[in-house]
Amino acid sequence: MAEEELIQQEEADDKLINEAFQTLLDSYLSSRHRKKVDLITKAFNFARQAHKGVRRLSGEPYIMHPIAVAQIACAEIGLGSTSICSALLHDVVEDTDYTVEDIENIFGAKIAQIVDGLTKISGGIFGEQASAQAENFKKLLLTMSDDIRVILIKICDRLHNMRTLDSQPANKQYKIAGETLYIYAPLANRLGLNKIKSELENLSFKFEHPDEYAAIQSKLRSTQVSRDELFEQFTNPIEASLQKMGIKYEIKERVKTPYSIWNKMQNKHVSFEEIYDILAVRIIFTPNNREDEVNECFKIYVAISKIYKSHPDRLRDWLSHPKANGYQALHVTLMSKQGRWIEVQIRSDRMNEVAEQGFAAHWKYKDGIEEEYTEDETELNEWLRTIKEILDDPQPDAMDFLDTIKLNLFASEIFVFTPKGEIRTMPAGCTALDFAFSIHTFLGSHCIGAKVNHKLVPLSHKLQSGDQVEILTSKSQHANPSWINFVSTAKAKAKIQAILRRDNREIQHSGEEFLNAFLQKNGFEPSMALADKLAEFHDYSKRNEFFQALGEKIVLLGEKDVDELNGKNQEEEQNSGWRKFVPFVGKKKKEEHPKQELFVVPEKFNRKKPIFISEENINQYKFVGCCHPIPGDDALGYINNKNQVEIHKRACPVAAKLKSGFGNRILDIKWDMHKILYFNATIRISGIDRLGMLNEITQVISSQMNVNIHKLTITSEEGIFDGSIELRVHDRDNVRAIMHNLKAIPDLKEISEIM
Repeated sequence: MAEEELIQQEEADDKLINEAFQTLLDSYLSSRHRKKVDLITKAFNFARQAHKGVRRLSGEPYIMHPIAVAQIACAEIGLGSTSICSALLHDVVEDTDYTVEDIENIFGAKIAQIVDGLTKISGGIFGEQASAQAENFKKLLLTMSDDIRVILIKICDRLHNMRTLDSQPANKQYKIAGETLYIYAPLANRLGLNKIKSELENLSFKFEHPDEYAAIQSKLRSTQVSRDELFEQFTNPIEASLQKMGIKYEIKERVKTPYSIWNKMQNKHVSFEEIYDILAVRIIFTPNNREDEVNECFKIYVAISKIYKSHPDRLRDWLSHPKANGYQALHVTLMSKQGRWIEVQIRSDRMNEVAEQGFAAHWKYKDGIEEEYTEDETELNEWLRTIKEILDDPQPDAMDFLDTIKLNLFASEIFVFTPKGEIRTMPAGCTALDFAFSIHTFLGSHCIGAKVNHKLVPLSHKLQSGDQVEILTSKSQHANPSWINFVSTAKAKAKIQAILRRDNREIQHSGEEFLNAFLQKNGFEPSMALADKLAEFHDYSKRNEFFQALGEKIVLLGEKDVDELNGKNQEEEQNSGWRKFVPFVGKKKKEEHPKQELFVVPEKFNRKKPIFISEENINQYKFVGCCHPIPGDDALGYINNKNQVEIHKRACPVAAKLKSGFGNRILDIKWDMHKILYFNATIRISGIDRLGMLNEITQVISSQMNVNIHKLTITSEEGIFDGSIELRVHDRDNVRAIMHNLKAIPDLKEISEIM
């Protein structure tokens, strides 16, 4: 019977696999690419054999994953046979006995190079303690700078992993979702893959904050009818106008994704009901003449501006100057007859495809049918060149490296002019110093100021779109550590850090030489053990920091150092009963509730199981100050270098980096609290000042909610008050209830929580 079931299972698997592969072939054959069906079939059969008998956590045959990745690459990004074959083979080297050389012999050098870039690595440039994730990402970027398809396929791989993340344990879900939000969604955005970027963000949000995700989805469903009515009433006059003009068009409803709604709710401290741009309208037209499509966009804009009044400050022209990721469109905000501002995006069918499929879509509109990647995308090449420069000078710390790359992934841009009138694209929020480094490292490192629109400004001056910038330099100027605080681009940050590291190495070397001379002068043989002993004596935990302090003359060596090396200081301490101050050392008063020892994660600890935090064990975990988690928050645990467990909110920026860099140390946290203990929470309030306002606020908190106000700070100026209230609460539900009740007070305009 068991053998019969096995045969049935194999037949069902074969049917499933063959159907999935046939769908892939159908998608490929309906594309504009050259029809290399034989090569794709060969790659499929090779991968199928290599993964034979292996199953995913979901229970399906493993080969279904490479097929799904190839399907996304083909149907959703529009890649050709080289990419499809690489996607089918992307896990073969990592998970089987086949090597990159085997792939090269059978499928050629190009496919082998892409597969190699997609294969995880062991060991590392950053050393033993480094993040393997940062290492793998580094290798991915190194290969990507030779062939952009590496990162495109990796994004397809990540998208399928996110679509099938249900089968993973919670700690793995947080790790993968966090890494996706921190690295892969911005990457997809930077490459113009807007549709994929939105889905990656949404799926990450769904797994990290399931309750909030479900609540927003429910509200979107309940408001669907009213949105449809608004869309129809708003677009009817527009459709009539476009038909009169004889334009071939399509009007689509664009609804904000749950993630972007939640993000706005967090950043603007508003409720779902207070977000007015959930609905937007997209006009996609087919131009009569491809070369005239920009003019047609403006013609449509003029026509609809006659129907509805447009917002003068919210016209976004991405036609004349496309975003660095290739995005082109005209955005205009119009006032509907219902009194609601509605954004309208006007774009051609080509622009729409580029917006959804990114750089890959450009190939479809070139002369002839393109199979190979062609390096004529100027903005993309500029971005890749920056990535190469960052990789040429690797950061010593894994998280610094990920941060530096991350800085370069944001796609909000401004346009800045050189003194000769050349236009340069820069990230929004960049400074004059960022601009200097973007032109040349020498210019940046010797920059003393700038002239913006012919006015003298400091290095830290933030640039605006349309500024004309002239950089002023001096040979005597040198990179300063404070510069790191006001540059925002990856290139500037990486270059400044490289210069400072080089300078520090020289200072440390002079400090070490000074120490060796001091030791020899006092009859000691120089050694690292003596250097460490003196470093500890001067309260430096790292030897290099001690050398730096010596080189900068912050620490001066003298007789006490000689006594320390001879052991005289310890004798004096013992004789006098004096001891150097160390926190928590010495006699303690007897406590009613002695502090519990911190939990240390044992070697064979099951990281897949959640940790339950209760009143009994809460003191065994470290509650960090970066995000102040309290019971009821979506939380996670992080195993630090001392094997203790730190508790963070899942949405905490520090946790985002930890998920991206040290995903194997992430734990699932569940609360098992019973409203016994109290925790601090701070609420910020502002509004119109009037008689009795403070009394009403305290009435809601103290009398209605029975919550203790720990601290209250209010300032009032010109009829507007601003303040903060520190409360003692049991959990996050308490905070939400208080904020909800405070919203009922007239003239209290803004209520938000301070993290």
